[in-house]
Amino acid sequence: MLDLSRLRALHAVSVHGSVAAAAAALGYTPSAVSQQIAKLERETRTTLLERRGRGVALTEEARHLADTAQELLAIVERAETTLEERRGRPGGLLTVAAFASAARGLLPGVLAELARRHPALDVRLTEVDPHLSVDLVARGVTDLAVAHDWDIAPLPAPEGVEQALIGHDLCDLVVPAGHPFTARRTVRRADLGGQRWICQPPGRVCHDWLMRTLRTAGFEPDIAHVAEENHTVVALVAAGLGVAVVPRLGTGALPPGAVAVPLEPGPVRRLYALWRTGATRRPAITEAVRTLQEHWPAAAPGASADVSAGGPHRHAHAPALPVPPGARG
Repeated sequence: MLDLSRLRALHAVSVHGSVAAAAAALGYTPSAVSQQIAKLERETRTTLLERRGRGVALTEEARHLADTAQELLAIVERAETTLEERRGRPGGLLTVAAFASAARGLLPGVLAELARRHPALDVRLTEVDPHLSVDLVARGVTDLAVAHDWDIAPLPAPEGVEQALIGHDLCDLVVPAGHPFTARRTVRRADLGGQRWICQPPGRVCHDWLMRTLRTAGFEPDIAHVAEENHTVVALVAAGLGVAVVPRLGTGALPPGAVAVPLEPGPVRRLYALWRTGATRRPAITEAVRTLQEHWPAAAPGASADVSAGGPHRHAHAPALPVPPGARG
């Protein structure tokens, strides 16, 4: 008889690509994951992991077993969903993946509220890159994801994954104090040429938005500095090293030396909750999505919720909203 927890560990290694990443996603230590897989190897009398340099790779037999594990985990999820639905209240384990600024600016209040309302619900948060979260939900690695998109890159929701709009996150042009743009009520995109830019690395949605927007306006972007975190981006702006487009969620109050100026038209990114279709009836999913929507207006200054009350619903992509004149990040 194959042990489900050991199959879950193998499946996590298959999805995340390493024992360490699988351990972080499951909330275990790397040694615990390695032990689970070693026991599974003994049970199946099959080599499942092979050394590749400093890491490991799944054998062909392991990949087939990981695919089977995904099917079994989906069956278990349906059974757990049915039981929780019959109880009529959220309970059990709920794993959540969120990108950095949502994990910092939105999730703390949401998790605290869920813990207070539903003590039988055990919510576990993992911070992940937004472009990975949809796949983690689709593969059954995480129950719920908070992801974002921009108008140039709509969020893909593959078959079997549902999504609900949480809200719109307004973005500001942040410039050093004393910059000529600080004297304006708004700045048009056509006026952005000749600036030194600070942005996130290539491949991130924020970076791609900036490159496409400036090139559409006829400018080749001069990327002076690249940073992962918005707080680092803002610190570099405050030091007078360039300008940036920064979402308000998770950024907080700007430090001395940095000033937010509205862009016209204003860039907006949209936040979504995503979960597997088979878990739609699960009370924990319904309650978590509803709580995300409730907390959204307080999490992002000037944000709009524009969602329907009452839990998860599928939403079409909403049009971008303009940044109000005089708004600050």
